[in-house]
Amino acid sequence: VFGKDINLILVLNNLSSDRKSVKVDMSASTILYTRRTVAEILKAATSVELGPKQGKHIRVKIPYTHYGKYLTTDKRIQVTALCEVMRTHGLKLLVEKTIILEDTNIIIKLPRRIVVNRAVTLEISYANPLPEPVSRCVLLVTLMNQQVKINLARLAPRERSKIYFEFTPRRAGPLQLQVDFSCDKFSHVKGFVTIAVAPA
Repeated sequence: VFGKDINLILVLNNLSSDRKSVKVDMSASTILYTRRTVAEILKAATSVELGPKQGKHIRVKIPYTHYGKYLTTDKRIQVTALCEVMRTHGLKLLVEKTIILEDTNIIIKLPRRIVVNRAVTLEISYANPLPEPVSRCVLLVTLMNQQVKINLARLAPRERSKIYFEFTPRRAGPLQLQVDFSCDKFSHVKGFVTIAVAPA
């Protein structure tokens, strides 16, 4: 989840009946959705001795403090491990994983029944998932082809807050509500909901 440390496990298994010595070079970078690298956030190397038919786990931790300021709005991190089996004429294996960090920041609560031409109040809650305060918080609410910009107070580390948003639907049927939360440390955390408006 965005704002928390990332913990990964690389599993190495020796399927042969011989001892193996494996050199592992690991790296991680923040990337765009096009897979273009933004910044390298981890580089580590280790060696592992594997007995016959033995497996071992290598734990890797990427703290938020390493990746936070380099993350783009795509919230993607590419992790690679190049495993080289020693004394086997350069036998290598490349393992890659793309991590897309989830947002759990926006929660939209609707009344049970929403009727055309009757005022509705929604509850929109938003959060700072980071271990540091954020300021210049802005909520952009898009509904019925209109945008409302709401300036919010700063949030303490891990703080959750909420606002109440009132509107009156002018026609029956489905309505799309989009909420976009930004601040000085991250931007464009989105929440969506489809509102079913009943006839009067």
